[in-house]
Amino acid sequence: MTIDEAMRWRVGVDSGGTFTDVCLFNEGTGAIRVWKVSSTPDDPSQAIAKGIEDGVKRAAGEGAGNETDAPPQVTYIGHGTTVATNALIQHQGVQTGLITTEGFRDLLEIGRQRRTSLYDLQADKPEPLVRRDMRIEVRERIHFDGRVEKAIDEAEVRSAVRRLKEAGVESVAICFLYSYLDSTHEELVKRIVAEEFPSAFVSASHEVAPEFREYERLSTVIVNAYLGPVMSSYLERLRPRLADIGAIVPPHLTQSNGGVISFEAAQETPVRTLLSGPSTGVVGALHIGRLAGFENLITFDMGGTSSDVSLIDDGQPKQVSQATVHGYPIKAPMLDINTVGAGGGSIAYIDSGGLLKVGPESAGAVPGPVCYGLGNNEPTVTDANVVLQTLNPTQLLGGRMKIFQEDAKGAIEGLADRLGLDVLATAQGIVSVVTANMVKAIRVISVQHGHDPRDYTLVAFGGAGPVHAARLARELEVPRIIVPKNPGILSALGLLLTDLRTNTSMTRLLALDESALEPMAKAFATLHSQSADWFERHAIAPEARLLARAIDMRYAGQSYELSVPLPPGTIDATMLPMLRQAFESLHRQTYGYTAAEEPVQITTFRLEASGIVPKAALPVYPDEGADAGAAVIGRRDVYFPEANGFVTCPVYDREQLRPGNRLIGPALSDQMDSTVLVLPEQTAIVDSHLNIIIEVSPT
Repeated sequence: MTIDEAMRWRVGVDSGGTFTDVCLFNEGTGAIRVWKVSSTPDDPSQAIAKGIEDGVKRAAGEGAGNETDAPPQVTYIGHGTTVATNALIQHQGVQTGLITTEGFRDLLEIGRQRRTSLYDLQADKPEPLVRRDMRIEVRERIHFDGRVEKAIDEAEVRSAVRRLKEAGVESVAICFLYSYLDSTHEELVKRIVAEEFPSAFVSASHEVAPEFREYERLSTVIVNAYLGPVMSSYLERLRPRLADIGAIVPPHLTQSNGGVISFEAAQETPVRTLLSGPSTGVVGALHIGRLAGFENLITFDMGGTSSDVSLIDDGQPKQVSQATVHGYPIKAPMLDINTVGAGGGSIAYIDSGGLLKVGPESAGAVPGPVCYGLGNNEPTVTDANVVLQTLNPTQLLGGRMKIFQEDAKGAIEGLADRLGLDVLATAQGIVSVVTANMVKAIRVISVQHGHDPRDYTLVAFGGAGPVHAARLARELEVPRIIVPKNPGILSALGLLLTDLRTNTSMTRLLALDESALEPMAKAFATLHSQSADWFERHAIAPEARLLARAIDMRYAGQSYELSVPLPPGTIDATMLPMLRQAFESLHRQTYGYTAAEEPVQITTFRLEASGIVPKAALPVYPDEGADAGAAVIGRRDVYFPEANGFVTCPVYDREQLRPGNRLIGPALSDQMDSTVLVLPEQTAIVDSHLNIIIEVSPT
């Protein structure tokens, strides 16, 4: 290996609400280095560029870089971002116009006429992203079977586009009824917008979500148009910042499905990046779980603002084709991730009924928890852990961040006085409430879908995940916990473990019988052709190409579908009973019953195309015995409600723990990006990849 080879780095960056995490993989030595900087919410690209620059320089200085003046080279950048998510949450997208089929402009507000909160008479629908006067109807109609019932009038379209231009919109969404069967009318409107209004961002539903159910398709294309200029502006700021620090490789952005795409693709379809940050955490957790020997996993990512949980069954992350993101239905492939406002920065308060609540409001990166000393005076989950001394009461981030415990005590004391409790009981109450919030979130993705948490292993990551995982697992009776070597930056590491990926789909309503065989073959032939074009555009070698087929199915008359994997092979009559059996098995698991006498219907064909890329390889270390005494760096008194007071716990330096080492609870392991808590009556062992495996003993 040459010195130049030792200076080549692959970089993953996860931009969160509180911290920006950087993971670096050395292509020559296989070394993995991590770095964290505070996020810059006003312009996330600043923290990203600074994090990469500082992290690469520091990592290079630790290795071969101190033997040569040659600058380090960044050969790959993968980036997870919350830009689209935050813009949607805060309604900071651009003014958007809509061109739609005559009679359908109010569909955006009519929706499905379902109450999201059945018993809340005051519940409000999310604010429409397009004002009613910015929704323009044009006369056109394609029949449900694809026939053109009324041709579109080009002159009427030009008039509509000019009205939107004069109204000052920056983005135009196009959504016609049944355009997923015939996109001719939408294509014509898109061409006219380019001619009449070239500066506008344009989004057409047949390109963003070519599937049935017009309301969800309409919502998706509008969200895409609403966020398009925001994402474009962000990426256009990020590109020169990366170039300024010498990172001139084409960067990639994470999608909600766990794969990565080019910046150009992200600019065209930002709606596919709404779960950009959390999705790579699931990818990283799956990789860590497999290395540890477990493929039934519940991922638990607790950061500064929220907690994201997901379920992996038999090594397959659960993926959905539709979800509601912050109140807006989105038809796009995404990992099934449940997010709750339960993070280290979540603010504790007393509600109108006198009860202690935590979140979803967060102190964020600025000003952050009270203990950061940056001006906040509302107590957070982090403040509670500092008071209980689960977290280091004097410093975090390996000494880079000073902590003010007395300030945290003072903030919690205000709540304690109102509750009639002492400070420690109130701090423990904050931790108990946030734990209950996270337990509820995990039950949504497990119990409510027919999965028993006791059959799974919890993978805890994020800066706050390992702090709370032991209590969470005990509540759920999960038998064990995996804490990765660098839990605080696992999402960034996941960016170095994922592949290029795209999803194509096509809706065709068919009965599951022999009459469906020819349409099935034609549909998948079309999807294969689209995927082949994608492989060529991204210069993916034939040996690196991977395809996965699936079919959405339902009993005739049902309103919801289940996605059934379709194995490779020729589509023929032998597949029909196999598909029905697979559908009914999934239906029984999800809903608890099957209806053998009911006909089964096909709704949508799906094809996922992946381009396999080089990945970071985590090293394997030899067993060095059970004695972890050499890693003890001190002791800390930690409050445990079971003991009704403080208990002195050994504190281990995570960097000095070796494979085979055993930790007997109660114990703590401190590291730069997190703290691992092992409760009384729990034991932990360090595996050959330096993960900590905690065996949980339910109370």
